[in-house]
Amino acid sequence: MNEKEQRLRSLREKAAALPLRPGVYLMKNSDGKVIYVGKSKALRNRVSSYFQGIERHNLKTLRMVMSVKDFDWMPTDSEIEALALENKLIKLYQPKYNIRLKDGKSYPYIRMPIKEAYPKIYVTRERKEDGARYFGPYSGISVAYEIVDSVKRIFGIPGCKYRFPQEIGKIRPCLYSQIGQCVAPCTGNVSTEEYALLMEDVTEFLRGNYRKTAAVLQERMTFAAENLRFELAARYRDRLKALERLQDKQKVVGAPGARYDAVSLYQGDLCSCLCLGYIRDGVLIDREYHVFGADQILEEEDLMDFLCRLYQRHTDIPPQICLGFGVCAENGALFSEYLVSLGVHTEIHEPKRGDKKAICELMHESAKEHAAEYIRQNEKGNTALATLSCLLGLASVPETIESVDISNLGNEQITAGLIRFTDGKPDKSGYRTFKFPEMAGQDDYYAMAECIRRRLRHKESWPLPDLLLLDGGKGHVTAVKAVLQEEGVILPVFGMVKDEYHKTRCITDGTGEISIAGEQSVFSLIYRIQEEVHRYTVGRMMQGKRKTLSRSILCDVPGVGEKKAALILKTFGGLAGVKQASVEEIASVKGINREIAETIVRFLKEKKK
Repeated sequence: MNEKEQRLRSLREKAAALPLRPGVYLMKNSDGKVIYVGKSKALRNRVSSYFQGIERHNLKTLRMVMSVKDFDWMPTDSEIEALALENKLIKLYQPKYNIRLKDGKSYPYIRMPIKEAYPKIYVTRERKEDGARYFGPYSGISVAYEIVDSVKRIFGIPGCKYRFPQEIGKIRPCLYSQIGQCVAPCTGNVSTEEYALLMEDVTEFLRGNYRKTAAVLQERMTFAAENLRFELAARYRDRLKALERLQDKQKVVGAPGARYDAVSLYQGDLCSCLCLGYIRDGVLIDREYHVFGADQILEEEDLMDFLCRLYQRHTDIPPQICLGFGVCAENGALFSEYLVSLGVHTEIHEPKRGDKKAICELMHESAKEHAAEYIRQNEKGNTALATLSCLLGLASVPETIESVDISNLGNEQITAGLIRFTDGKPDKSGYRTFKFPEMAGQDDYYAMAECIRRRLRHKESWPLPDLLLLDGGKGHVTAVKAVLQEEGVILPVFGMVKDEYHKTRCITDGTGEISIAGEQSVFSLIYRIQEEVHRYTVGRMMQGKRKTLSRSILCDVPGVGEKKAALILKTFGGLAGVKQASVEEIASVKGINREIAETIVRFLKEKKK
């Protein structure tokens, strides 16, 4: 029996001993890293299925199974509890083979601080428990800002920086008030009751109830006209017209009042894409796309788990969610039960005909087009990474690359900058800076090695990259490899060598050189990485230098702190004036005695030498 068969047999035996109860399982690789998290209502059956008849698995699942060295499991009292625990563990471990949801902070919301007397609306990326109303999330920041602009035009919500009622009577009405695009609470002519009614209209609009909003505006316009309040009636009329113009631009896909989400999935060889269409009041108001890589497992159970995590961050969940192409409703009961646990009662529906079926088809086509565009945009990067992998003799294509550079000003501000590229693109969440105030002089090799040593201390909470590129030559690579060997870490390390004109020339493994001049895509990628790490490192180094320059050298005088230094500099008009002042003149400054004054004069004379 070979090693592979022995490993699978051991895993099968362990899985057979699991209980037939709900729970969560965590698959781990040979390094003990969690690569997949799943849940089941019968742990023994589900986990055992991975290690029996593996030839029946699709390619993605097979890759995961062949990487599993061991697994852990956690029992729960119910399947819905297992789902909640699974969501937490996926967020904690970010497993390679699970389909992942981007951090909620990256999605824009619209915030309405209703506790204020005259609230405005803002675009924000953070949803807090602060008593405010939040709408969204929206598919993109431009969509959110476009909606805010529409609200301001239709309802006349002020977009200025002033707070009301604090600023009422203190400022002049602006141009927006004069042209009728702002209700102008700054004039004092809008009561808090009137403004509260206006914000209720805005709330209905942001919830997608366009026809209800229009009906309310029509009713108020008629009432105002009948009571001879013609200016107010004219404002309602203008809002109605603006609302009608907005609706004319939007795609009507259903009957008035139709309110549901349509979900469809396109699966391809290179990537898959999930598309969600949001239909409110019969209008398709927004679409959201989620692209999954070729390695991520996309079975029905995984997809439903993903939808549960997705809707957990939604503020506006409709009474019905329609599942279209690629999304089976077999697990819809669990999905619905999970939404109930969030306090939402929603029907999970799989339309077979009619308008909703057509919308699901439209979402499937949109997902297919988005996936094709994603592939086109990433094709060059993927080609470069694959070619780079071949040139360097790597075991797999590097999804994540980290690069390090050292920068300094002589013997001061010695700084190491570390950047991360994910799928050939800068990943700012992986940028870090390391300072070396303990170093007495310049030593790039020591600084590079110490940077990597500090980096490795965080490898549990901050996963290591697939490839490490150093902005340096053989010496830098040798120094870093020694640290890796010392720490027992296996990680491909190469140096990016520059020529005498400070341009990328080749890559070194610490012994020989690998030319990249003949591979334009690889050359461009390495050039971008090298330029980015250099830009970032020099920028952080100069930032540190500016901070030290903003601190007066008088602070280095014993007995003189920042406050005393600032007072002395202010008294004499700067450092030049202090240098010309006598001991008696400096001692006359409040809080400065003669002893400190003599120390300052002596210190400045020594600095002059």
